[in-house]
Amino acid sequence: MSGDTGDSGPGEVEPMPGYLYLVSRASTVMLGAWRDCSSCGLELSKRTLLDNAYITFTEIALFFFCAFLWTQVRRGLTESLFQPLARWCRLLPKDAAKMPESAWKLVFYTMSWSYSTYLLFFTSYSFFHDPPSVFYNWQSGMSVPADIAIAYLIQGSFYGHSIYATVYMDAWRKDSAVMVVHHIITLALICFSYAFRYHNVGILVLFLHDINDIQLEFTKLNVYLKCRGGGYFLLNDVLSNMGSVSFSITWFWFRLYWFPLKVLYATCVSSLQSVPNIPFYFFFNALLLALLLMNIYWFLFIVVFVVKVLKVKEVNDVREYEEEEGGRAALREKNNKQDDAGHHNAAPGGKHVQNGVTKEKHL
Repeated sequence: MSGDTGDSGPGEVEPMPGYLYLVSRASTVMLGAWRDCSSCGLELSKRTLLDNAYITFTEIALFFFCAFLWTQVRRGLTESLFQPLARWCRLLPKDAAKMPESAWKLVFYTMSWSYSTYLLFFTSYSFFHDPPSVFYNWQSGMSVPADIAIAYLIQGSFYGHSIYATVYMDAWRKDSAVMVVHHIITLALICFSYAFRYHNVGILVLFLHDINDIQLEFTKLNVYLKCRGGGYFLLNDVLSNMGSVSFSITWFWFRLYWFPLKVLYATCVSSLQSVPNIPFYFFFNALLLALLLMNIYWFLFIVVFVVKVLKVKEVNDVREYEEEEGGRAALREKNNKQDDAGHHNAAPGGKHVQNGVTKEKHL
């Protein structure tokens, strides 16, 4: 990567940097910005906030109304659709308890990611192919296009709802506390980027993150559905494995490759080139870096998950895996002692034996 990569202007598209160039260039630019900011401090932050943050009481009221609306919509769909569907499928009790949560998230993230995809690839916005363009022609208090404002209202209110839902509605997992922190940081990024008119980069961030949630919930639903009604369904087992592989690959590609090289380079380097005195430069980038660290944290879970899948050939939610694996191991040991002839072999007549129980096998 040549040293003049960061000098491209609005008329040309910059090539995407590599990791080493990102780290060296971003650290140099940020260190230089810190040294040049002789008046940085609480007083300057307060003055910058008052001068550049634009959000109305109507927008705040809409946020709380929509957050409440998402909660009611989820309750309504859970009671009228997801829970009856779980009973109709005759899911195992533990799967029936978790299925509505995954179904709800799959519906929402599919809708939100589809809309972000439409904005980035089917309109005149060039943010994905030319990330530095997110700061071209930036002005304090500039108007937000209606299509982007709608995306922000949908996403912001949903994450406001999700903070409540993680504590009071979702199944509690070993990383639920981290998930609450994630939702708070995401909501802060959404509100902050909207108020300071960094909405262009916000759409890019949302696009790069929502696709993984679609794949995660799709995979979990197929895990729940593969053993239902006393039978084993091969199709759902195959789909869950395919979803798991796809989830692992796209997590790295979207969150650990495109996110830092497209978004962080634009916010750390290109932002100062387009707007030399851009407001809250360090705070905004600190939030994005925290989001990257959480992505790395969860990727470590994914690596552990893949290793265990290769060992035991079982797909499950990585956050639930360690809690349930101990119980499975004990049950397998008990079954092996009870029947040395092999309860885990295929039963005659196209049946499947799981945990010592013969079940009908379906496609």
